[in-house]
Amino acid sequence: MDARAYIDANASGFFDALKEWLAIPSISGDPERVDDVRRSAEWLSEHLRDTGFPTVEIWETGGLPAVFAEWPAEDAGAPTVVVYGHHDVQPVEPLEEWETSPFSPVEKGEQLIGRGSSDDKGQVFFHTLGLKANLAASGRTAPPVTIKMLIEGEEESGSPHFADLLRAKKDRLACDAIVISDTTMWSAEVPSMCTGMRGLTEAEVSLYGPSIDLHSGSFGGAVPNPLHAMTTLLAGLHDENNRVTLDGFYDGLVELTEEERALFAKLPFDEREWLATAGGSGAAYGEEGFTTLERIWARPTAEINGMWGGHTGPGGKTIVPREAHAKLSFRLVAGQDPSRVHEAVRKYVAEHTPPGIRAEVRIPGPGVRPCFSPIDSPGVLAAKRAMEKAFGTEVLFTREGGSGPEADLADILEAPLVFVAVGLDDDRIHAPNEKVEMPLLLKGAEAAAYLWDEFAVSL
Repeated sequence: MDARAYIDANASGFFDALKEWLAIPSISGDPERVDDVRRSAEWLSEHLRDTGFPTVEIWETGGLPAVFAEWPAEDAGAPTVVVYGHHDVQPVEPLEEWETSPFSPVEKGEQLIGRGSSDDKGQVFFHTLGLKANLAASGRTAPPVTIKMLIEGEEESGSPHFADLLRAKKDRLACDAIVISDTTMWSAEVPSMCTGMRGLTEAEVSLYGPSIDLHSGSFGGAVPNPLHAMTTLLAGLHDENNRVTLDGFYDGLVELTEEERALFAKLPFDEREWLATAGGSGAAYGEEGFTTLERIWARPTAEINGMWGGHTGPGGKTIVPREAHAKLSFRLVAGQDPSRVHEAVRKYVAEHTPPGIRAEVRIPGPGVRPCFSPIDSPGVLAAKRAMEKAFGTEVLFTREGGSGPEADLADILEAPLVFVAVGLDDDRIHAPNEKVEMPLLLKGAEAAAYLWDEFAVSL
């Protein structure tokens, strides 16, 4: 029996088991669901044992548990691959917008609806069916590469203990490549692989002038106004070409290759349709010299997320306000580091604060680093062949604008990332009525079935 036939024959049991897992409300951000997150880890552990993994462990963290499993290859010299995903899920509010109960998964046509169906339980789960299909098709009793699974329990809460877990378990997690199944494809008709995710860091800027709000008739135009200073400071964050002006912001940035730009251009992108999904925005905008897709996937940004100060209530109040505040965020791409951006923000604010104004810059956290996989790397090419065999068509490349713990995985484990996922942008992840396309999960399982043989000869 080949891999595809095995998957088709076992699809019903696969979805029945997935529904059991989806019924566990493993919301990591809800303190009342701590026991449910642990129950989810225990359920997955048992399923991985049933799949055939000889080693399965629940790894404790400073917070919620992760699951580790290992299945050594028959050949001791074969490559080793870590599969990363997460078993925790997002909260379900607003509950009244769900058409079904979020933790009572139901099939509707070819869709499976329920929290976690796409992000990320469904995409973790297809690996178990894919591995069994690989063994059934080959007649082996062990995979052609050593497979280690690391399924986190706090990703939806920012992975606060994940980097420490990776450092503590680095020897156990030693590998030649890391497979990430927590992203999306372009569409069901245009399969694609993600090759990078932007990083993120934030800052809050406060400017202080007089100790009290001043009468603008008596003092306006004669003392510095913190809101004037703030608007000038923020306006200067970009130049006339919409490039960020922070000193050294683009230093070391990994530029898009011409091949990547050509592959992005092959995607059937309709800018007018995209603008309609952007809250009815009237025009595309951004750094000159780049397309919309290039801007949101492969270029860094500086955004003003909020600004306040002075009188904002009804009616007029003619004052020179005593203070002004703004929240900023920066999306980062390969080659950039949040800590360097923090330094650049502090320097920029210091240099652009006028006399008589006191500035404070608060950085709320270390930020999330970007990650990137070259499209010509052995792991990416192997995964591309596996996906093309499963889908029967060319697989293109995308990137994603979001952020996650992938950079920690790559840096701490010192291994390249390979993204193999079948989610869609319209799966409503993080929103009511999350769904996954059931045929795509089976295609994911098929791609995973081929992946291990491709890795065995490529890594």
